Amino acid sequence: MRRGAKILPDSPGFAENRSAMLTAVDELRVLEARAEQKSEERRARFHERGQITPRERLARLLDPGMPWLRLHSLAGYMADSDDPEKTVPGSTFIGGIGFVAGTRAMVVVDDSGINAGALGPMALQAMISIQEIALRQKLPFIHLVESAGANLMNYKVEDWAKGGAVFRNLARLSAAGLPTIAVLHGPSTAGGAYMPGLSDYVIGVKKNGVAALAGAALVYAATGEQARDADLGGAEMHASVSGLVEYLAEDDIHAIALAQRVVGRLDWNKGMARPAAGDFREPIYDPDQLAGVVAADLKQPYDARELVLRLVDGSEFDEFKPGFGAATLCLQAAIHGVTVGILANNGPIDPAGANKATHFIQACEQAGTPLIFLQNTTGYMVGTAYERAGMVKHGSKMIQAVSNATVPKITLYCGSSFGAGNYGMCGVAYEPDFLFAWPNSRSGVMGGAQAAKTMSTVARAGAVRRGAEIDEDRLAQQEAAIMELFDRQASPFFTSGRCLDHGVIDPRDSRKVIAFCLQTILEARARVVRPNSFGVARM
Repeated sequence: MRRGAKILPDSPGFAENRSAMLTAVDELRVLEARAEQKSEERRARFHERGQITPRERLARLLDPGMPWLRLHSLAGYMADSDDPEKTVPGSTFIGGIGFVAGTRAMVVVDDSGINAGALGPMALQAMISIQEIALRQKLPFIHLVESAGANLMNYKVEDWAKGGAVFRNLARLSAAGLPTIAVLHGPSTAGGAYMPGLSDYVIGVKKNGVAALAGAALVYAATGEQARDADLGGAEMHASVSGLVEYLAEDDIHAIALAQRVVGRLDWNKGMARPAAGDFREPIYDPDQLAGVVAADLKQPYDARELVLRLVDGSEFDEFKPGFGAATLCLQAAIHGVTVGILANNGPIDPAGANKATHFIQACEQAGTPLIFLQNTTGYMVGTAYERAGMVKHGSKMIQAVSNATVPKITLYCGSSFGAGNYGMCGVAYEPDFLFAWPNSRSGVMGGAQAAKTMSTVARAGAVRRGAEIDEDRLAQQEAAIMELFDRQASPFFTSGRCLDHGVIDPRDSRKVIAFCLQTILEARARVVRPNSFGVARM
């Protein structure tokens, strides 16, 4: 069924909405550019050592003209430092899914132009998340290594303890039958040395590549031994003495060419049928219009069908139970030729909407249909009438359905995502295969105004109970502080900095991102790998 769009470029408010969204997108791009700018300050130093920069390494590794999906580009923002102006979002590594020698792979590049590639607390969390995606989606893991390990300037014992999961995951990837490939570009000490140490294939760069548990300075401090880094862990030594390096490269460019050959020799796509390109129709309504569909003020409602018209093939969809629980939309459509079930919000979720969503999720599970969640909800309805109608019971059924659905799940935060509505619509705790946020979105237990009002009401009731006088000035200060706290943490830049999604994206890219993720998931589910007990151990 094709439905005509009501929101078009000449609609009232479209230009204002688009301007606000593009301003938020610009802010996203400025934040993402910080790491590149900081790393580029070291370009001359890379060239002095005969190296190319981390981003040049990535560009040479990836197949030209093929898609690249960056993940966790804001990791650490407003988390690794209290000063937003001093944080470098996504710093010290670049991670994402791309194509190498025709193979879809997870690629990580240490950005050694920043803190020698050492990982801060949230970068560690992002790395673990990326490895888990690779494991879940059966992707070979390629790591261009040049890292000082953990960043000791931000040392916390819990980060060290949990950071061991990075090495555990490398072992698990190998044991799951997923090749792990490391290119040793420069000095990699302490934890950085275990990245090649736990990889199935290691390519080392002459003169620059070093992998050692301790560099010369630490060895001298710990043991009094005078040693050179090249003797401790140089690529030449590892290629001829320790056996850590399989392939010795003349320089960075040669090393990347060798990595491409190693990936090509895997013949990873043998027996995999690829969907024919162009077996779908583009939307009638341009996805570029997504920038103007959502109101600049999220308190202003919009019809989520307007988003769907610009996301799905031919702008066509069928609506499941349209007259029942009407604020919760359950739609059947296709994206790049893949049949999907879409759940979207036109407001809070009421008992009927929760019941409908439960039925729809279970029907999609039965048919093996992937689920797309477009979140814009303040949560489940509250109040006497809704409680008596079984809101808790029916909301719980919806949460149970989304928790146990095994079909592919992709979530977009397109507006508000508050309270248990975030849970029922497959928020981060429900482990969707991929989760992205729009730069206008907001998420949290509730909005700042609601939280402030709730706490003031509680404080007033307590004062009345005690027979105490209400201090209005103090209440006003409390309300302002609570609003600031909640609203700051609701920002997608804040939550993405804490790895509570896989990245913030431009709304206009949503169709391409969803399609890429669907293809990644479906390819993984069709792929047969050969797991083993322990992975490939170093000789």
